[in-house]
Amino acid sequence: MADLLGFDLLGLIGGLCLFLFGMSIMGSALERRAGDKLTALIGRLTDNRLMGFLTGLGVTAIIQSSSATTVMVVGFVNSGIMTLKQSIGVIMGANIGTTVTAWILSLGGIGDSAGVILQLFKPSTFTPVLALIGIILYMFTKSGKKQDTGMILLGFATLMFGMDAMSTAVSALRDNEAFTSILTMFSEPILGVLAGAILTAVIQSSSASVGILQALSSTGAVTMGAALPIIMGQNIGTCITAMLSSVGANRNAKRVAVVHLSFNVIGTSILLIALYIVRAFFAPPFLNAVANHVSISVAHTFFNVSCTAILFPCASLLEKLACRVVPDAKVKEVATELDERLLATPSIALENCYHYTEQMAKCAVDSLKASIATIGNYSDAKAEELMEAEGRVDHYEDVIGNYLVKLSSHNLDDHDSTRVARLLKVIGDLERISDHSINILKSAEEIRDKDIKFSVSAQGEIKVLGDAVNEILDLMLKAFTEDNLDVAALVDPLEQAIDRLKSEMHLRHIYRLQNGRCSIETGFVLSDLLTNLERVSDHCSNIADCIIETSHNAMSLHEGIKALKSEDPNFKETYKAYVAKYTLPQMQRS
Repeated sequence: MADLLGFDLLGLIGGLCLFLFGMSIMGSALERRAGDKLTALIGRLTDNRLMGFLTGLGVTAIIQSSSATTVMVVGFVNSGIMTLKQSIGVIMGANIGTTVTAWILSLGGIGDSAGVILQLFKPSTFTPVLALIGIILYMFTKSGKKQDTGMILLGFATLMFGMDAMSTAVSALRDNEAFTSILTMFSEPILGVLAGAILTAVIQSSSASVGILQALSSTGAVTMGAALPIIMGQNIGTCITAMLSSVGANRNAKRVAVVHLSFNVIGTSILLIALYIVRAFFAPPFLNAVANHVSISVAHTFFNVSCTAILFPCASLLEKLACRVVPDAKVKEVATELDERLLATPSIALENCYHYTEQMAKCAVDSLKASIATIGNYSDAKAEELMEAEGRVDHYEDVIGNYLVKLSSHNLDDHDSTRVARLLKVIGDLERISDHSINILKSAEEIRDKDIKFSVSAQGEIKVLGDAVNEILDLMLKAFTEDNLDVAALVDPLEQAIDRLKSEMHLRHIYRLQNGRCSIETGFVLSDLLTNLERVSDHCSNIADCIIETSHNAMSLHEGIKALKSEDPNFKETYKAYVAKYTLPQMQRS
């Protein structure tokens, strides 16, 4: 095959496949391994354009893919987590962050004549060692993070082997006149831009297309005059990923894709005009110089930094342009609550689930507190509000639960798998708390409709129990939203104190019933109230235990934690404090 075509076609195809495969598995493993860092970086987003720029740069440098970063941004905007204004800085930062890959790949250009120190950085020197370490971590360790680290090393070794195979396969083209004439054709800037854009659009990775260009440069037939337009076109071609990702998204998400495209097209156009002017009036010798791995990396970095420097002050104009291209809809659109685009980055998708579970928790807690307030103070307006709130909580459970099931099918590490299981349990308990708010509301309605009157003692007792339940709800919500283990540890002692309150109130009710101070009908309503309030405290305890269990990275410690706490001196002291705080008023016995 090499004799017929002048180069090793099969070797080129094999090398390209290894290169793209290695880049893909390395990028995926990097996303999983850097999950917490990605979450921290995204969490720092503000309307400050510079912070957005640094976030985009950092995320892309970590996951080695500007396309993946842009798809994440489309998902964030579609979910309403990020605004269009915030996304512009992130996109600009991603364009510079992607240059890191080219510099890593430039190590493949270190020749045999380089010094001893440089030889140490030559891929053929250290790649086999990295591959060995990677396969050991991947096959012989059980830790998800260590396995991901192994996949990163294996992916890197694979892509470097692939790049070396591509360079070797095309080396025979060094003196091939047909190949040289094709590259000379790309020295015409517009043709070079088109070639770079088409190649990158096909493989959907500007980093990969830069690597292919670096491999071709090993023939010595690629000049800087041909490489520069191709590099410019690569930044336009990489926009295809964001454009495809925005299909089916809301208008703001589509605007993100438009911003990404317009940023790269405008930047390329400006620098392309500058290249024409430089060629026409100055004809600098470097345009005819032979390109190599390092010079291509320099050109790639220079182009992306220049585009950002030119357009960074014009971010608001890019936003206005995107709004013109994608005008507002006549009917207001609702942000997608949990965007499936984010499933490609499980750590970010999981953090998004937490965001919506916090909203669910606040809604459930507010509903339960409001239902307690309706006891003896029922109104149809308040009942309607509570029914609507219960519907929202049910909706949250459906959306979050279905999303978590989809997320669990992805390759999660042990910690994230535990967190997914935790959230599934938490949303179930929150939904039950919301159900109990409706049960309490129905009891309040029955009290009004049947004109039931509780004794003064019973009213005081219900208030004490209601106050205790309100506090345990506040503790649970604070522990969950802040992931606060100290607050979570206060929930179980209060839950046991509430159990004691319920038992004592039940005995007092029997006493009043025996002495004719309470009717059977009133007793039924009171029993329902006690049961619902006590079960709410049980669900709060379940959620608090989930928080503690997750800190131990396990989901099977529930009974063990209960047993350990009962023997803990701090637990006993806290329990006694709550018993003293929530003491029932003295019961009249005469």
